[in-house]
Amino acid sequence: MNEVLNYLKACGTYYLATVEGDQPRVRPFGTVNVFDGKLYIQTGKSKEVSKQLHINPKAEICAFSTDGTWIRVTGKLIPDERREAKKAMLDAYPNLRGMYSEDDGNTEVLYFEDATAVFYSFGGAPKTVKF
Repeated sequence: MNEVLNYLKACGTYYLATVEGDQPRVRPFGTVNVFDGKLYIQTGKSKEVSKQLHINPKAEICAFSTDGTWIRVTGKLIPDERREAKKAMLDAYPNLRGMYSEDDGNTEVLYFEDATAVFYSFGGAPKTVKF
């Protein structure tokens, strides 16, 4: 899982895909953290992405590196209401503290459950990591 975390952090931006009814929705994200042995992302509860994930937790993220490789991570994103999980994310991304707080009632952190990450390149075989 640390390999997945490090890759996503090195990319800086990844794209999160969710489903709204029968329509895919994709948007850029940048927050990723490991807490309590799980891979987390962060958003705001007031955002459409949060509402979509509460209806259907299946999601996929994709990121492309400057070295020509890319990753896809699929699984379910499960909300974690613990203050400690929110604090860990915001401590990892202090620039978000101007918009979010672990006590604001809006900050939401979600972790991947039953996740599969696949690393791809144009020249080699894919590498799969499950967590």
